[in-house]
Order: sequence, then structure tokens, then C-alpha cells
Amino acid sequence: MSTSDVRSPQYFNRELSWLEFNARVLSQALRRDVPLLERLRFLCIVTTNFDEFFMVRVAAVKRQIEAGDYVQCPSGIAPSALLARILGRTRNLVTRKYRCLLEEIVPGLADAGLVLRRPGDYSPTQSSFLKKLYQEEIFPVLTPVRAAVGHPMPYVTNLRLHAAFVLEPQADADMVSAGEEESGEYLAIVQIPKSLERIIYLPDEAGSVSFALLEDVVVQHAASLFPGYTVLEHCLFRVTRDADMGVDEERDEDFVEAMEQIVAHRAFSTAVRLSVSLGAGRLRKMLGEVVGIDEGEIFDKAEPLDIGELAGLAAIPGFEQLKYPRWQNYDSPDLPVDEPLWDSLRKRDIALYHPFESFEPVIRLLRDASRDPAVLAIKMTLYRTSGDSPVVQALEQAAASGKQVMVLVEIKARFDEERNISWAERLERAGVIVVYGIARLKVHAKALLIVRREQNSVRRYVHLGTGNYNDGTARLYTDFGLLTTRPAIAYEVGLFFNAITGYSAIPSLNELVMAPAGLKGRLLQLIEREALRSRSGIAARILAKLNSLADPDIVEALYRASQAGVEIRLNVRGICMLVPGVTGMSERITVVSIVDRYLEHARLFYFHNGGAPEVYASSADWMPRNLERRVELLFPVVDADAKSRAMSVLEIAFADSTNAHQLEPDGSYRPVSPKRGSQPVRSQLVLQEQARDRAPDAGAANRKEFEVRRKATDT
Repeated sequence: MSTSDVRSPQYFNRELSWLEFNARVLSQALRRDVPLLERLRFLCIVTTNFDEFFMVRVAAVKRQIEAGDYVQCPSGIAPSALLARILGRTRNLVTRKYRCLLEEIVPGLADAGLVLRRPGDYSPTQSSFLKKLYQEEIFPVLTPVRAAVGHPMPYVTNLRLHAAFVLEPQADADMVSAGEEESGEYLAIVQIPKSLERIIYLPDEAGSVSFALLEDVVVQHAASLFPGYTVLEHCLFRVTRDADMGVDEERDEDFVEAMEQIVAHRAFSTAVRLSVSLGAGRLRKMLGEVVGIDEGEIFDKAEPLDIGELAGLAAIPGFEQLKYPRWQNYDSPDLPVDEPLWDSLRKRDIALYHPFESFEPVIRLLRDASRDPAVLAIKMTLYRTSGDSPVVQALEQAAASGKQVMVLVEIKARFDEERNISWAERLERAGVIVVYGIARLKVHAKALLIVRREQNSVRRYVHLGTGNYNDGTARLYTDFGLLTTRPAIAYEVGLFFNAITGYSAIPSLNELVMAPAGLKGRLLQLIEREALRSRSGIAARILAKLNSLADPDIVEALYRASQAGVEIRLNVRGICMLVPGVTGMSERITVVSIVDRYLEHARLFYFHNGGAPEVYASSADWMPRNLERRVELLFPVVDADAKSRAMSVLEIAFADSTNAHQLEPDGSYRPVSPKRGSQPVRSQLVLQEQARDRAPDAGAANRKEFEVRRKATDT
């Protein structure tokens, strides 16, 4: 189904556009030319994407319906009709997802020696192993809970896998009751514990790698949980709850506590989706009543019920033939390992495109700064970071050495609130000045400023990027970063930090552009400038690479530019509300989307500017939330080599004919094929090969090995 039948002539619906993005992710899992474990990984991504979608976007649509709020969104569809479309399209994608998993991926993995064993398929040795494991490690952790049919049970935790059982008392058993009569049937629920590994590797006499699932083991041995009762029926289920809850922004000294309460409440908030095992029978209706959800929001799924947690299989050692070939993160040739970073950065701006080029220079810059006695101060923003973050470690070391270290930790970063609160408290204990964000705005900008004394002056070193300071995702997401010491940019980064950490009016900036004050206006101005030039007969062109395009004002400006004759090419990974290729409105606009092994995450913008091109990078997508409700930065790419690299990234993205899909005027996405007579282009492979070709020679000078002298021998 396309989005065309539920849109106005000018806009696609945001939620339905998002669903089509996940259809493109699913299409990667359906491709026979993608290695099996990578296909499984794409299925896991779809699963976790849908979890967040229901927790946030579907929950918001449901609240609109419940409040009777039928204000039309730009796509012109009422919330009740939208919800029906969402549920219908989701069911279609879920069916395709499970067909792919059970008919192609699981059998294919088994043929390759990675075997999922289900109850009834265990060998005697495996059954004995699982029985012992259950008795010694699983049974002590399980907690069966009585449930009263017809009474809500809000303590069924968000996104946790549960097993439900219908029980019947045995005639000759003495019961311990909680007020029920000693006859009839009862409902019990057991949470599958997160503290235990869900994937259980089994002994396998055949030489394969076999594994079982924790929930299967629990269900198989469930009788031990209910002595005196007979298990009549069982099923697995999983509840998705509303996670789109705002914090009281007026709370000051206890704002962190308020965020902690939000995180805690999310686990037991209103249910928005119930997933149950296929063939759940009457348990399906009983569970719907228990969790308080409508029939139309119950999804019947095959097992394994939660595919997302199977992502760990993609990292299993061995089975390299089932994975993508390893791609190295190469060193930048502009940052010699035998030269101090300070010296390299004083010479020129350095552009980095991750993960093809390593994120290590950013980590190295922080580590060097933490140890360098000439460094006076470090300031940075943290939106999301990794579990064992080298960034946090470097900041702690810098504070311990007496440097002034200031970090803005955005504790409103959705689904990372708990981790960010923990990082903030840890940094405070190390002596770091920590700011917990800004009231009513999220700080989404990615900025680092290092102040260093050099001879008789002070120099500022800056990193600005499109991605988070997360060494983990920097190996999985494509992002653009800029290292610079340009005085004008460095000065304005300092003004930016003063504005977000203290009492300061939003500064007047010339080099940088900051949301929510001026970014949207600048983008509209840049688009209109191209339109004006085109109307004057001057060639005009706009290229943009971003994750989402959903701001109506930006969309309207692009329509006007197209009508003025501007060539507009957009590379939009996910949501796109703009309708391309419509005569008289957007016929000069092309939209493509790329889904490949790395998540496309960079935001890069090119404006032809009458032959004096301007290139920008940004932390912001073209969405109302980024442009109006977040603190974001747009920064220019000025250095000739850095600008050339950014433009090359854009051109390569638009040349992709392997993993790209083009958005059609009817809302469908058409796979892009190579032009007749030309070879297919895979943009990420091209960028990987370019990074390899640019990398410094890792020859004898960099090898850590001995030169062994041997006695010459006669031949």
C-alpha cells in the first residue's frame, strides 16, 4: 500500500511515510544477495523500530482520538482514520517479516550450521542440559503472578516478554488461595526475566551450533511453577506502552528526580499494542482485558515473539560467510599518527566521514586534551554516548588534572534518560561542571570546544558533527565531522556554550546558525536565494542529505523553488512528507532513500549560489521538532578540501543504484536500477574504497614487529 490514498495533494502523511521507511529496511532482509545474519539483523532493526514507533507516534495518535482532537494535520487525514491505516500497514509488514524469518532465514541458518532448536526438537543430551539449567538457574528467578480476568494488570512491564497460563486445580490438591474459589480456571502470568540470557547455546553432537530460547524452556517446564494445578493452555505475549510523556519543565532543583519518575512510569503506562503468540485461543481475549487494550490493537505473531533480541546472533564468532565482509575504519591521511593533533589542526580544517574514516581522532583529541598541561578548558555537549564511553573517561581525567570541564548532558534524550542521568552524576563526582539541559528544549547540537594556551595566546580547537559522541554508533552510522581552529567559528562556538550553560540571550552569530532562533529562517533564506537566481536566468541547484523531511514551511519553500526552475535533489533516509515529481508543483524535485549496512545519518546541504557553492552540515533534520523545539547547529564547510569531500559524499549518494529507492508521486518507492550500459553503484562501498585509498600507508614504519637477523645459507 502506498501513502497516496491518505494524503492531500501537497503532503504525504508523516506516520505512513515512516512505515514505508521500515518497509525499505524490511526489503533488505528479503534480499537473497544479503548474507543471512545481516538479513536477520535487518529484521531486528524493523522490530525495534516498530517498538519505538508504537511507544511514541501511535501513542500520540491514540491520545488525539481519546481527546476528540480532530485537527487536520498537513496530510489531511483524521487521527481515527490514520490509526486504522497504521494498524493495517503494520500487520502487512509483520506478516512479511515472519514469513522471511521462518521460511528463509531460520532454515538457511540451520543449513549453515546455526540451528534454532524448539521444544520437541531437543536431543536427549540437550533436554537433559536444559532441565538441569532450568532447575539450577532459571526456576529460582521466575515469579508466577495471579491475574484476575476482567481486571487491568498494569504491572505487566513495557516490552518485556511474558508467558500466560490457564490453570485448573487438581482435584486432590491442597490449595493456597488468595480469595479465589477452589474450583474453576485461573490465569497466571510469568515474566521472562531480562537478567538471564535469552539465547541458550546447547551441546550439539552433530557439530552444529545449536541454541534454544529462554521462553521455550520456561514454558516447557511450567508445571513446576504451579504445583497442584494443571496447565490447560499457554501463550507468550508482549505489551507496548505509551512512552511519549513529558516532564514538568517548571521543576528546578528536582528536575532530575522528575525525569527519573518519567522513566519509571514508562514501564507501566497505558498499553498501545499487545502481541500474542499465534493460536493463543481464548488467552488472546483474556490478555486483552488484563492489559486494557482494544481488539484491533492485538497482533497475532508467530514465535519467536520478540525478534529484536535475536540481534546478538549476528555477532556470533565464526560464520563469517553469513555476514558482510569486514570493512575497516581507516585513519585520515590528514592526521598523521606521528604528529600532534594540535599541529595538524593548526594547518587546516579536517573533514571526517564516519565510519569509513575512524572516529578515533575525536577520542584522541579528548584524551590528548585531558593530559596536556597547556589545555585550560574543555566544553562539550553529550546527547547519547556508549556504555563504556571513552569520551566520559577522558572528561573525568581532564577534571581530575585540574582543567575546567563543562558538559551539557541532555537527560531528555528519549530512551537514554536513565543512562544520561547516570553519566551526569558520574561526571559531577569527578569534578565536571554538568548542565542537565535547557528547560522546554532539547539540546541536540554536537559540539566540542577545547581551549589551549600556546606561547603568548590562547587558541580554540573545535569539533562539530552530525552524529553523537558515541564511539559505538560511530562504527555503524554514517556521519560528517569537522575539526577546525578557524577563529570566527571557534569564537562563535564559545558563544554557543555560554548561551546554553548560563544566563545569556541567544547570541547573534554569523558563521554558525542556531535553532530554534535562526536555523529555520536561514534555510528558508538559502532556498529562496536559489529560487531568485533561477528566476533571473542563473543556474540554481540544491542538494540535501538528511534523515527526515517533515517541516511544512521547508516543503513549501522547496515547492516554490522547483516552480522557479531550481534543480533539487534530496537524499532522505526516512520520513518524507514532500511529494516529488508533480507537474506544476515539484517536477524538478527528486527524492531518493538509501538503506544499506550502515545507517545513513549525516545531514549535508549544498546550495549552488550562482557558481560560488556553499556547503553546510548540521545536527538538525528538516522537521518542526528540530527547527523549533531543539537547540541545533548548522555550520559551514569552508575549507576547499573539506568542502570537496562533502560535495563528493552528496554526489555519490545520488549515484547509488544498488541500495537506493526513489520516491514516486503516488507515495511508492521504486528501487533504483543502473542505467543501461553502466555498472551498479553501491554508494557505501564507493565511500569505503575511497577511505581505503586515502588512508596513510600502514607499512613498515607503523608495524610493531621485530626484524629478525638470520645467518645466510647456501642455496
